[in-house]
Amino acid sequence: QRTHQKLGRELELFEFFDLAGPGLVFWLPRGAVVRYELERWHAGEHLRRGYQPVYTPHILRAKSWQVSGHLQNYRENMFGVLPLDDEAEERAHCGDGADEEGQGFDYGLKPMNCPGHILIYQSRLRSFRDLPLRLFEFGTVYRYERSGVLSGLLRVRGFTQDDAHIFCAPDQYEGEIERVLRFTMDTLDTFDFSYYVELSTRPEKSLGTDEQWELAEGGLRRVLEKFAIPYEVHEGEGTFYGPKIDFKVLDALDREWQTATVQLDFQLPQRFGLTFIGPDGREHEPIMIHRAIFGSFERFMALLTEHYGGAFPTWLSPEQVAVVPISDEVMDYARRVWEQSQARGLRAVLDTSDETLGKKIRNWTVRKVPYLFVVGRREAESGNVAVRSYFDGDLGAMPLSEALDRIEQEVKEKLSRFKE
Repeated sequence: QRTHQKLGRELELFEFFDLAGPGLVFWLPRGAVVRYELERWHAGEHLRRGYQPVYTPHILRAKSWQVSGHLQNYRENMFGVLPLDDEAEERAHCGDGADEEGQGFDYGLKPMNCPGHILIYQSRLRSFRDLPLRLFEFGTVYRYERSGVLSGLLRVRGFTQDDAHIFCAPDQYEGEIERVLRFTMDTLDTFDFSYYVELSTRPEKSLGTDEQWELAEGGLRRVLEKFAIPYEVHEGEGTFYGPKIDFKVLDALDREWQTATVQLDFQLPQRFGLTFIGPDGREHEPIMIHRAIFGSFERFMALLTEHYGGAFPTWLSPEQVAVVPISDEVMDYARRVWEQSQARGLRAVLDTSDETLGKKIRNWTVRKVPYLFVVGRREAESGNVAVRSYFDGDLGAMPLSEALDRIEQEVKEKLSRFKE
């Protein structure tokens, strides 16, 4: 009853189409509203914590993926783009465009956002005074997941990460990881998720020296121990460029899914030749932190849908108020109630159907709308609304302004829960 695939269909949140291809999500209007509200809230939290927004292209030249190491270490998960008409010109600019097996690969759809953020870092000379530099992007990426592992929104081929990369001096990275962990826990606590933490160490296929990996893994352990966070160690499960901390969220069926990840990277700054000018006037190499908190909007939305059983809290709900007139006789008053609700910034809908009152109420209850304003002749004469809450039941008649104040306050309290 709580699987997000079932609820997604019933509540008209998202859809997949065979003609488009497996693992590619289409957000329907009601689901898009929930995602939009998540994005708006999450972007505000990033800005408040010193992150700067960026946007990067969906495709990059093969050369960038060669420098980053993705072609050598992640090629089987990447979607390629066929050579373009000006193939000769492109090859002249960026090398032969071939992977290590010699097969043409001029451009690649991005499986990750990190090379794009690195290019932005490289766009001008950086000083120690610029660091830490926190860049974030709600960036859509594409990865070739085998058809057998695709699972609704939980595992797809095209998804949008709440991605960020922090460029910092060597003496800053532990403090930055602490800030990321605090941001992550605040976010997961907002939605009352249960979770646990894993530390993943150097995999067999990796870049860098033993000394670099020991330093990176030691830094992550120190931060976790400082927070007194219990964690499990997964030997050999890190990324090819560095160790990582993962947050595993439990869904409604107690299955575990990775959401947030924090990855420490000594390799990509070196491979791209990143530098900053230190207090001594010399060039130094920064450290790079990769992190996502939702992980992806798709997976997070799946977990939220199951967690709430499709009954989203008022601040996230596709419709926050449904105005339900008892009869056409009070339609003019119902329309004024709807207009005033919208004027307050609430997502309100007016029921103009010719169904019976009982059927109207059932329809909106099935859609899990948080509030119903039922209006009849008595309410029209007194300027009241009869309020029904999906969560609290029948709240009785009250002045319209009081009912709207109640909903506004409920939304405001949720959005301001973690003001620092």
